[in-house]
Amino acid sequence: MLWIPFFIGLVFIMIHFFASVLVPAEKLKQMKWFSFSGGLAVSYIFIYLLPTLHKQQSDIEEPFRRLTMESEIYFVGLLGVLLFVGIQIVIQNNYISHTSTFWSVIIFYALYNALVSYSVLSFEVSAIQAVFYCVAIGPHFVAVAHDMWRKFPVEYNKYGRYILAVGIIVGWIVALTTELTPLFKSIIFSLVSGAMIFTVFKHELPDEKETHFPTFFTAVVMYSAITLSLKFFFEW
Repeated sequence: MLWIPFFIGLVFIMIHFFASVLVPAEKLKQMKWFSFSGGLAVSYIFIYLLPTLHKQQSDIEEPFRRLTMESEIYFVGLLGVLLFVGIQIVIQNNYISHTSTFWSVIIFYALYNALVSYSVLSFEVSAIQAVFYCVAIGPHFVAVAHDMWRKFPVEYNKYGRYILAVGIIVGWIVALTTELTPLFKSIIFSLVSGAMIFTVFKHELPDEKETHFPTFFTAVVMYSAITLSLKFFFEW
């Protein structure tokens, strides 16, 4: 169904254009929003991302299987974590000028967007799966984009959101026009997964004082129950 990748890509692009207004300004509403989106993201990691990593490791084919130790894909995910930690250190410690930091960060996240977009759109998904991918990854993109908007408000509105949208489009086009080998696709997915896990637990989960636990709990239970049910009945 060709409209499904189009729908997912369009949602991701719109998120980056309107990230500055999607998060509520009121303190309590903002707390609930981040608690809800954090609950969705955590559920997505444990219900979908980690099991898929395990499947990617198990699906490694010959002649590469004889070289595996049942952990290579997870190691690639670890590299994704290390890469993101390094980028965050550069941002927080201002090792380079404000302008150089912005361009370094925005180019890096545009590449990240392209890889996430490719990872999602390169797998054939049903219409209902597409909705649940958007529900889980959409708030993740909102959190990342909103964080960049707060750090670089002028630059983000003038250049950043367009460059991030281009990253989505590039990943979108590659996913629809290029068929990579299963192993290379698994490596991309694992690298993105590591980066996403770090980003979710570092930036999307509010600390105890900023968490609205009932909202967080509701998001975890709701998304997990629906996703597990769909996986059981439709064999995702």
